[in-house]
Amino acid sequence: MERSVREITEPDRMLAQWIDTYSDEILRVCFLYLSDRSLAEDALQDTWVKVWKALSGQKDPPEHEKAWLMRIAVNTCRDYTRTAWFRHVDRRAALDELPEAVLSCEQPDRSLSMTVMGLPRKYKQVILLYYYQGLTLDETGEALGLSRSCVYRRLKKAEALLREEWSGGSYERPGK
Repeated sequence: MERSVREITEPDRMLAQWIDTYSDEILRVCFLYLSDRSLAEDALQDTWVKVWKALSGQKDPPEHEKAWLMRIAVNTCRDYTRTAWFRHVDRRAALDELPEAVLSCEQPDRSLSMTVMGLPRKYKQVILLYYYQGLTLDETGEALGLSRSCVYRRLKKAEALLREEWSGGSYERPGK
């Protein structure tokens, strides 16, 4: 009896390489976006499923793979935040749930991470991708579906909010 063995294709190889390379970074972004470790792990898995489906229908790999992967991850996290269940859960992050990269940093850095997590979503997104993930303005814009100038303006506003928070003031959250 002959066994049918599925051939490993180029998209499968690319996916395996990306999982090895980017899983930790995507998990951190998902955690900082969702403020819940188990939700972040679920979002990471959903991100990889979406990537696999997208790769199977594509002929060429994306030009900026990290930006493309981050866009899928951010959109997956957005989908999670749109659920009714998510709106009724306490999303304040416990320090013991933070990913290693955030926990291993100095106390001021940890406080900064917690302050970034409290920013409005549109500012938190650009900070996470630009500073935490090291994407360029163009790549951040590609990941979020924004123009370069819009990303720049949001970064400047986010930096101003963080400066205000760290200088002793507190910013007013829109709509609250």
